[in-house]
Amino acid sequence: MENKESAKENKEKKEITTIKLEKQTKARLDKLKEHKKESYNQVIGKLLNILSVFRKNPVLGNKILKHIETSRMGRERYTEVYQEEKTQEKLL
Repeated sequence: MENKESAKENKEKKEITTIKLEKQTKARLDKLKEHKKESYNQVIGKLLNILSVFRKNPVLGNKILKHIETSRMGRERYTEVYQEEKTQEKLL
């Protein structure tokens, strides 16, 4: 019961804001979703994460982008590929 209460408190502490997007930008974000229930916050978070990866390792960034395209075709998901690549990177 304590875990549910602390999880609820953590959610309440997060500040939420609203941003305005052009319809074209929203449509582009929609195309990047892995599933219909994925939030725009999650999609933008992935984009920021990919940008960070690109800055450190452009080859890995390109791999991730290719896998995102693949995932839209119903194959691997970004999160699975990213975690797998990060695990391999740590082993090297």
